[in-house]
Amino acid sequence: MDKLRLIELFVATCDEGSFAAAARRCHSDPSTVSKAVSRLESQLGCSLFQRSTRQLCITPAGQRYAATVRPLLQQLNACEHALQHLNDAPEGTLRITSAVCYAHLYLQPLLQAFCQRYPAIQLQLDVNDLHQDLIDNDIDVALRTGYIKDSRLVARRLSPMDFLICASPHYLAAHGTPQIAEDFSRHSWIGFRIKQSQQLQPIFLPDRHGHYQLHHLQRQHITDDGETMAAMCADGLGIAQLPHFLARQGLQTGALVSLFPYYRPPQPDNGVFAIYPKRDYLPARVRVFIDFLCAHLDTLGEGSNYTWAEQWPALNNASRASG
Repeated sequence: MDKLRLIELFVATCDEGSFAAAARRCHSDPSTVSKAVSRLESQLGCSLFQRSTRQLCITPAGQRYAATVRPLLQQLNACEHALQHLNDAPEGTLRITSAVCYAHLYLQPLLQAFCQRYPAIQLQLDVNDLHQDLIDNDIDVALRTGYIKDSRLVARRLSPMDFLICASPHYLAAHGTPQIAEDFSRHSWIGFRIKQSQQLQPIFLPDRHGHYQLHHLQRQHITDDGETMAAMCADGLGIAQLPHFLARQGLQTGALVSLFPYYRPPQPDNGVFAIYPKRDYLPARVRVFIDFLCAHLDTLGEGSNYTWAEQWPALNNASRASG
């Protein structure tokens, strides 16, 4: 039995006046309480109680010890209650890191409403496309496309990452609309360079049966910024395979059209994830933020296993199949 438990049982005995009453208060049994007090007396080298068959009387040494340890227990209990309240109340500094384009297109538009609902939360935003160590950098939650396997972290998928092959209407008017994968070799293609690996994002195109396959195509233009990629596509510089969150605004305004039904990579790490350190008690500020973000995504037609891209009409309505 640890020292703190011995002290708790000792103070309970002082308050209740008997081992039996102290046992009821501490959800124990009289013999355990009696042995605990005896062990404490042995450690201290003095008697804390005078025992008789009829009563239990505290000694001067016991009074002095109780006067010392009782405030310590009270302070400890008060501290624990305060920490529990801190963990349960949505308050304090919330440190978020997010991929750049996701922060601009999905995170920033909801921040005002989030802060209005939770005014006791202060935000610290780190917007970049690098995978940082959340624990070493004291980050509460990261919003990332994909995730790195780490037993110290929890990765909650906010949505799959669906890809749409897009072009601007005036590009198609000038260069024609490709019908099958082989047609793309005659078109200008905008590529995306992944900052973390410096590799080009692979291109998957549907065959005649709508099954997506990897294709190696020359990229006439390359960028490492997703929003620039979508803007170049809308400006008619070529065709691009865009993640759904980058294609969304252009498709809704008519600046872009989707040439084929969506493609969803089958890998388990495909998607947009909220990543946070694994802990027994998730702070309320983190929990309410993730819940708020998920509710916002639901209004956009996105959830952990679906996106609005599943229903978006395509110029070439081949039957869709994940590669």
